[in-house]
Amino acid sequence: MQSAEIRKLYLDFFQSKGHLLVPSSSLIPAGDPTLLLTTAGMVQFKPYFTGEAPPPNGRLTSVQKCFRVTDVESVGDNSHLTLFEMLGNFSIGDYFKKEAIDFAWEFMTEWVKLPKDQLWTTVFLDDDEALELWVKKGVPAERIRRLGEKDNFWGPAGDEGPCGPCSEIHLDFGGPCRLGKPADQCGPDCSCGRFLELWNLVFMQFFQDRQKRRTPLPKPNIDTGMGLERITRVLQGVPSVYDTDIFQPIITKVVELSGKAYGRDPQTNIAIRVVAEHARSASFLIADGVVPGNAGRGYVLRRLIRRAILFGNKLGLAYDAANANSFLAAVAAVVIQHLGGVYPELAQGRTLVLRVLQQEEAQFAAVLERGNEYLEDLIRSTPMGAQLPGAELFKPHDTYGFPVEVTAEVAQEHGLQVDL
Repeated sequence: MQSAEIRKLYLDFFQSKGHLLVPSSSLIPAGDPTLLLTTAGMVQFKPYFTGEAPPPNGRLTSVQKCFRVTDVESVGDNSHLTLFEMLGNFSIGDYFKKEAIDFAWEFMTEWVKLPKDQLWTTVFLDDDEALELWVKKGVPAERIRRLGEKDNFWGPAGDEGPCGPCSEIHLDFGGPCRLGKPADQCGPDCSCGRFLELWNLVFMQFFQDRQKRRTPLPKPNIDTGMGLERITRVLQGVPSVYDTDIFQPIITKVVELSGKAYGRDPQTNIAIRVVAEHARSASFLIADGVVPGNAGRGYVLRRLIRRAILFGNKLGLAYDAANANSFLAAVAAVVIQHLGGVYPELAQGRTLVLRVLQQEEAQFAAVLERGNEYLEDLIRSTPMGAQLPGAELFKPHDTYGFPVEVTAEVAQEHGLQVDL
C-alpha cells in the first residue's frame, strides 16, 4: 500500500464516522505565541479544545504537516525526522475514550489489517477505564502496560495549553529483547527496538498554564495522532521510514547527484538521509513563508539548510558557482514534484523554494571557504578527546557565520568534547 493510499484510507475511514475533513494548517502557528512551529495535529484546534471558539463540527479529522526541532541532531539514523505528517482524529466535546479506542482498533485491525496478536497497548498509571476498554477489544491484559507521565501523559504543545493522559498502540516486531532483558521486563517502554509506537490517543481533560498548574477543560476531548511515515513503514514491510515510497524518490535523486550508493556504507547512508530529509523539511518551511535568518524560525531553517550542505559535501556534492547550480534545490524539486499535489502550497511556491535554497547554498559555500581553514586548524591543534573551549566554539560563528551546532557536530566527529 502506497503512502498516498494510506493517507486517503485514513481520511475516508474517519469521514465515514462523521468526522469533518480539515486541511492541514501552516507550519507557522496562527495566533499562537506559545509555539515556534506547528508540532502536532491538534495545534490548529486549540481554541476549540479550550472553548474559546466553536468548532465547525464536533468530530474532525486531518493530515497535519508537523515540525519538531528537538530531533534535528538525530536525523540521519533509521527513524528520526524533523518534518512529518500526522494523521489525526479529534472530538470536541463529542465522544471520549470508548469511541476513540473503538475507532483506532477498527482501523488498525480491519482497515489496514495489522495482526491483532502483534499489537500492544499502554495506558496511564491509574486509567482503569482505558485498560478495561482495551481488554473488551480483545487485547490480553499481559499486553497492556501502565506507564507514568513520561510516556503516557501528553502535552501541552508549547508553554501552555490543553493536555491529558493518553493511551498508545504499539507494534511488536517479535523475538527476544534486543537488550537481553527477561521477557516480562521488555515491553512498549523498552528502548531495545522490538516495539514501535504507532498511534497515540490523548484524552484531553486539562489546561496547563505556564506555572504547570492544571485545571479541567470545559469538556473532555479527544486528540489522536499517528505518524504517516511510521505506519507506511510497517505496511510496506521496510526497515526504516527512509525505505518507504515517501523518501525513496528523494533518496534516489541524492544518489543520482552524488554517485554514491545507498544501503552499503553506514556513514554514506546517514549523509544521504540528512540531505533528503532536510531538503524536504526546508521546502515545506519556505513554502509556508519561513525565510532563512539568525533567530527564531529563520534560524531553524538556516540550520537545516547548512546541515544538509555539510552532509552533502561529505558525498562530494558542492555548489556549482560557475553555473549557479544548487544540489539542494535539485533535491527539493523532487520533493515538490511528489508532494505538490497533496500540499498545493509546495507547487505554488516552487520558484521561491528553489531560489531561496540556491541563494543559501551559494552564501554558505562562501562561508565554508572562509571558515573551514580556521576550523581545521582549531581541530588539528586540539588534542583528541579534549574539550573545545566555549570561546573557540563561538568564534567561527561570530567571525565566519558558522552555526554553533554545526561547529560542535564537526568537532565531535573528530573526537573532541564541546561545552555548549
